[in-house]
Amino acid sequence: MPYQKKNVVNSVDYNSFLTRDYKSVLEPKPAKPLRGWTRLHTLLVVVTIITAATILTFVSGDAEATRSEQLSAIEADPMETDAAKKITIPLHFPALKQFQPEEQITTYQELTPNKQQTKDSEPQVVDQQLSSHWISHKVKRGENLAVIFQKQKLNPVTLHQLMKLGRITQTLKRLRPGQVFRFQIDDTNKLLAMEYEITQLESLLVTRDIDNGFEARAIQRTLDSRLAFANGEINSSLFEAGKQTGMTDSLIMELVSIFGWDIDFAMDIRQGDHFTLLYKEQFLEGEKVKDGPIVAAEFTSQGRTYRAVRYTDSRGNSDYYTPDGHSMRKAFLRTPVDFRRISSRFGKRRHPVLKTRKMHMGVDYAAKRGTPIKAAGDGKITFRGRKGGYGRVVIIQHGGRYSTLYAHMNSFKRGLRVGSRTKQGQIIGYVGSSGRATGPHLHYEFRVNGTHRNPLTVRLPDAAPIRKSYQKDFELKTKSVLSQLDMHISTTQVALNQP
Repeated sequence: MPYQKKNVVNSVDYNSFLTRDYKSVLEPKPAKPLRGWTRLHTLLVVVTIITAATILTFVSGDAEATRSEQLSAIEADPMETDAAKKITIPLHFPALKQFQPEEQITTYQELTPNKQQTKDSEPQVVDQQLSSHWISHKVKRGENLAVIFQKQKLNPVTLHQLMKLGRITQTLKRLRPGQVFRFQIDDTNKLLAMEYEITQLESLLVTRDIDNGFEARAIQRTLDSRLAFANGEINSSLFEAGKQTGMTDSLIMELVSIFGWDIDFAMDIRQGDHFTLLYKEQFLEGEKVKDGPIVAAEFTSQGRTYRAVRYTDSRGNSDYYTPDGHSMRKAFLRTPVDFRRISSRFGKRRHPVLKTRKMHMGVDYAAKRGTPIKAAGDGKITFRGRKGGYGRVVIIQHGGRYSTLYAHMNSFKRGLRVGSRTKQGQIIGYVGSSGRATGPHLHYEFRVNGTHRNPLTVRLPDAAPIRKSYQKDFELKTKSVLSQLDMHISTTQVALNQP
């Protein structure tokens, strides 16, 4: 029986796929036209307008009644002022009350005087000056005046006007973190005045003048000085003894610098050594700002007493002298570095690297790497560079007789070279361990006419004494100061001897 194809329901007609128009399927169907305006729309608009008019009429009538009651109450009370009065309008709509049953609307209305009072009274002068306020700003790292003005929303034209005032405002180009500005600005962000606190004693004040420009002036404050005394006895260290008497770190270091040429505070200090000093305290508007200089001092070390008094000549140069006019300064520093300990002294020793006994021509001061090394005295650099086992070296010639050598440096001070002049205490390099060294330290040599001398014991030449032209003035000014120091020492001794 021949095969007959059965009729299949929902069979696919491929011919229909080939003849179908797909473009008509993808195109969007045309939108239906909008319906026109109907009578229903007109009716809804009319009803809405009538309802709104009714509500507004009702509210305005109620508000007018409430306002009349408030005005009557005000006129009845003569103590009531003509300032703005507070008027309360309750809500009368049930639809709103069901959501906020206790809520009230509060408004403010200014009550104006009647025309008769305004006519009879004298005309009032209206102050048109806007209110202003002061704003403080502390300078942060990286800020300049343009950035600060931008933060305060001040016009850049104002900054340009300030900088055109001349030399007095050039200091505004060199701001430092921590300095303070104060701006007086009105409600329109217009600068009325500016105060720039340069230091505690110096400030710059800029104000707006009548012509709407600016004028600037420098303000200089002065400190009030008062004399103060301090005395202490050393039991463990000078630092602790100074702290117990209330001395600041700077005051202790000043005491060390005065007597540092005669006393080695690292090696010579003993228990029982004592000191007394007369110094100035400086105040600004009744508040202590800092300690002033030491006026006179006495230090007793190992039974030997040293005295110093401060003197300022007619040229304004200040220095410390003995009571008979000799300078407390020596031509050389005893120790050119702040050290922890002396690791090797002058004389024969066993070399830590070569392991042989040989003469050690200087003193080794052990110190932290990078500690500043200071020139022992005024002079001229004759050598700066590497020198065998010394490592990095600087040699300074002081006049015709003296020279000093500084070895094992970590680095040199920038800007110095052979031929550069040095001042006593000037930094010339930093502690290191270059060359043959087992650790960071300064090898220091002192030579007299080319011969090595022990830096710890060599007699150092004195600096120049007081000039003869200043001798009488020196004696006149220092006599009273030394008398006050003697009086304080005597009073202290009497107090200590009392049971």
